[in-house]
This record gives sequence, structure tokens and C-alpha cells, in this order.
Amino acid sequence: MSKTSQQRAAARAARLARATSICTPDGKIYPAARATELLQAVIESGDRVVIEGDNQKQADFLAAALVKVDPAQLHDLHMVQSVLALPDHLAVFERGIANRLDFSFAGPQSRKLAQLVEAGALKIGAIHTYLELYARLLVDLTPQVALVVADKADRDGNLYTGPNTEDTPVIVEATAFRGGIVVAQVNEIVDRLPRVDIPGGWVDIILQSPTPYMIEPLFTRDPAKVRDDKVLMAMMAIAAVYEPYEIRRLNHGIGYATAAIELILPTFGAARGLKGKVATHFVLNPHPTLIPAIEAGFVESVYSFGSELGMERYVSEHADLFPVGADGNLRSNRALAQVAGHYACDLFVGATLQIDAQGNSSTATKGRIAGFGGAPNMGADARGRRHVSPGWLRAGREAGDPLRGRKLVVQMVETRQPDGTPSFVERLDAFDLAESAGFALPPVMIYGDDVTHVITEEGVANLLLCRSPGEREAALRAIAGDTDFGHAQAREVTDDLRKRGIVMRPSDLGIDPATATRDLLAAKSIDDLVTLSGGLYAPPAKFRWRPRATA
Repeated sequence: MSKTSQQRAAARAARLARATSICTPDGKIYPAARATELLQAVIESGDRVVIEGDNQKQADFLAAALVKVDPAQLHDLHMVQSVLALPDHLAVFERGIANRLDFSFAGPQSRKLAQLVEAGALKIGAIHTYLELYARLLVDLTPQVALVVADKADRDGNLYTGPNTEDTPVIVEATAFRGGIVVAQVNEIVDRLPRVDIPGGWVDIILQSPTPYMIEPLFTRDPAKVRDDKVLMAMMAIAAVYEPYEIRRLNHGIGYATAAIELILPTFGAARGLKGKVATHFVLNPHPTLIPAIEAGFVESVYSFGSELGMERYVSEHADLFPVGADGNLRSNRALAQVAGHYACDLFVGATLQIDAQGNSSTATKGRIAGFGGAPNMGADARGRRHVSPGWLRAGREAGDPLRGRKLVVQMVETRQPDGTPSFVERLDAFDLAESAGFALPPVMIYGDDVTHVITEEGVANLLLCRSPGEREAALRAIAGDTDFGHAQAREVTDDLRKRGIVMRPSDLGIDPATATRDLLAAKSIDDLVTLSGGLYAPPAKFRWRPRATA
């Protein structure tokens, strides 16, 4: 063993010895009441610490315990996490416990994060896409300590993550095999696990949290909130993209527009004879709005980043579609799903807050640092791809590339956001954010040269057919509607783009907007989804209908 290896092993042993000096564990089980003391024992000032803040499940008990450490004894931590979801994730910076951050997504905490950056309370190393962050955990952002979360553990430290494995494997492996300390909060200690998702040899400290870990039904969209304009956009997406490119392997981002697509596959899609021809293989969390398409026989397989609260029984009963283990529960993996979404999918459909004249898009707007999540990875052309498919080849031909195909990357966005703010802008707010936050580059979510189509309620812009920056800009202005961005273009230019098939209005696709109504939705409410699932879908409380109290 080299001298450096000996030093690392000794440092690890010293950290664990400090933990056992606080209290004697039962195997690897430590008392949850001593959580803050234990964290203060195994973490050292200046450490790089990963806390599992996923899209859905949260190591919330450990996050709360970390906030309570003494900043005089523990400070200057470098936090690395995929999602900033909880107030405690930023409280460590407010209290002076941490001062540096590398992350992927901060949706719920985006405004607070911007305020802390402006106040100089923290320095952002970089905003990453998920897969990029996982890669750096293995290379140059290796953690000294990882704080993770699982459903169950045994006394040997083996972990069962249940349906929501998400980030746990990559975080634990990156830490455990570099001499780091892995601390896990679990809901339950058992003698025998349903399956072993993380081997006990990789885990050092187990804490049974007083309450079950927090989990958010992030991917649930109530069909009752899908409006007619989203139905129209969904119809155009199917007619302009799914059908002509014969899209079978795909990923849908979160939103009501993609929910509308899922909900009209059994109606509009079936009427066009598309069953078995499009939308058969998904890389997707178990969206409740996918239930009608599954029951109608459209879907052949789904590989998932994580689960979705309330969908557990439905997934378990559909082991022919989802990756379900011998224990009867979903096995998800966010890192592998990101790989699958990048290389195995022909189409990514997402949404954004702003799009500029070249199709660059960003969710970083004034006063918000939202981050990216998985969109830059899912919504990027996989230039290392070598296998072919009809849609990939057609997209390459339309782009004028005779040697390779193209992944289809579609942005679906209404011309104005719900608050009336225009979605199309001359300059992204991301440029101003880069200047104020000291970023080397503006936080662009998806670069315009990766975007192949943009769909609004006005129509579809096929950017693959554009042969110059000027044509791309003109195509985007043609579908920007009643906005300053749209008004800046003469009607004659738009008419020419329509003649050339670069811009398509609903009528160009054979769609009568008058037929784009909620009547096309295969489920019009959460209750409809429950019924179609055969009662297997159990919606979270906030989505259940409650009768109004009467006087």
C-alpha cells in the first residue's frame, strides 16, 4: 500500500473512531437522536459533502441534522448535490457551514439561491446536467462524506432503496471507493431486506429517521388542468414529429404539453393508425398520465429515472413494461436512465421559460437560478451514436448531413408564460445572470443548434430545414404569436417559410383547431386515471378531490 493510501485509510479510520466514541453502534446502526453529533464527528471543515437531494426523495433528516452543527467547529464545506429542494439545503450557507456549491437543479429554491449568490454567501462552481455531475463525482468532485437515503436497512448496513433508487448508487459508489464515509437515513430497520440495492460493505453509518423521508410526486399532472391550447400543441407534435419521423423511443419532460400528448395517444394517435408505430419505448418516470396509453396497448416498455408517488402498485402489476425485481418493486436508476435517454432515444420533448432568436433556451430568468436537471443531456444530439433508426436518419437528411443522423429535440412552449411574460426574447436573461454571478458562460439549458423543432399554439418551426441563422430566426418569429418578437417579422417572410415546409400551421398539418378540445383526452381527471388503472393508482392526497364543506 502506498503512503498516500495508508494516510487515506488512517484518516477514514479516525473519522469512524470519532463516531464510535460518541455512541456504540448496533452493527452499523446508530441512534438518530445523536445525528448532528455524528455528522460533526465524521465531517471535517473543508470537506466535499454530497447530500442526496433528488428530484423526488430527500435525505431530509440528514439535511436538518447538518444545519444544526456548530459553524465554529465545522465550516467551509463544499456541497455537491443534484437538486436543491429543501430550505435546509441553503440554510447551511446562511449559517456559514458551507460556502461552495456544485449542483444541477434548484427549482424550488431558485429565488433564494439567487439571493444568496448576490449576497456573496456562496460561490457556485458550476451548474451541471445530472449525468455531468455524476461523472464529476467519479473524477474531480469525489466526496469525503455522502449523506444518502433509503427505504430499509439491516444491521450489516445493506440498503433497500425500493422503487426510488434514483441517485443513491452513483453517490455511494463514488464515495465508498475513494475512502469516504457513507451515512444513510432509512425509514425502517429490518432483519431481512426484500432485495439488496446497496451492499453493506459500502455503507458506514445507518440512522433510522423519526419520520419517513420526504418524497415529492414531481411528475404527476392532473388531466383536469390540461387546457385546449395544450391539446392543440399535442396534436401538432404528433402530426409534425411523432408520425412522420416514426418515433418509437423517446423521453418526455415534465409539463402539461407532454401530459397532453400522453393523454391523446389513445384517441388522436389511435385515429391516425399510430398504435404500434409511435411512442412504444419510453425513458420516463411512471407518469400517471401515461396510464391510458399503457392500457390502450401503445406502450411496450418504460425505463425509469425514479418512481412516482402513488404509482407503486400499478408499476408492480406491469412487470412486463417496467424494470421490476423479484421483490415486486421497481428498480430505477437516474444515472442509467440519463444514459438511455441520451443514446437510446430518438426524441426528447421539453419546455423552457425563454427562447432567443437562435433557439437557445434557458430557465435562468431574472432573480432565479433554476439550474438544468437532465434537459441539457436529454436534449442534446448524441454525436457518439452509431445505431440507426428511421427518425434519426430522416432528421439527419433534413439537416443536410449525409454521414450521420440527428436526434430530434423539441421544445414545446406557449408564446407567453402563465404570468403573461413573453417566452420568446431577443436576449436571454441568462447572459445578465452570468455577468452578475461571475459565470464564465451564460447558463443556457439547451443550445439552439441542438433544437430541431419548436412548437407553440401558433404552429411548428422545423429548424432542421433552416440553412442559415437568419432562417432559424425567421422560423421562430413566425410561431411567436402576439409578442414583440413575433411582430418584428413581415407576414410575407412567414408565408414563404410555410410554402417551404419550414413553418407549419395547424391547417398545414390537416388539423382543425376547433377539434382541439379536452374531449380528446383519454382521461379528464385524476379519478379517470384511477379508474383506468383498475384502482391500482393511488394518487397522493394533494391530488385527491375533496368535497367542499357546506354551511
